[in-house]
Amino acid sequence: MLINTSYTRKIDIRIRSWMQKKSPLLLRWSVGIIFLWFGALKFFHGASPAESLAVDTIRLLTFGWFSDAFIINSLALWEVVVGLGLITGLFLREIILLLFLQMLGTLTPIFLFPDEVFVKIPFLLTLEGQYIVKNLVLMSAGIAIGGSLKNPK
Repeated sequence: MLINTSYTRKIDIRIRSWMQKKSPLLLRWSVGIIFLWFGALKFFHGASPAESLAVDTIRLLTFGWFSDAFIINSLALWEVVVGLGLITGLFLREIILLLFLQMLGTLTPIFLFPDEVFVKIPFLLTLEGQYIVKNLVLMSAGIAIGGSLKNPK
């Protein structure tokens, strides 16, 4: 614990002030990089560990109407657009909506393919399950980013 002096209080106030000012931007950029990176990986067959589960999920949800190549490339493009939107700050309200729609989609394998998500339901996750559960942090980040937006005029 820091010694409670006026000097340490001033430092604390400065640090917290900097964090309050910069955290929305840094959070937006870091989540944007994650979406851009993970989305770009999906353009290269076999580069994304979530590729087959994502394709299987979307194929099931769309009743097999689309080819696997169309599914993975559309998902890749979607994620890249979200990433670029977060990084640039353009169309943030629309980008946050796309982020949440995509995040809802990532949760569906829990219900559609529980054997691929869990080693032992409901506690032991597979690597794919861990990949899905970490999205809770991205959803919370999306809420924080959306909450930091200024009111529309």
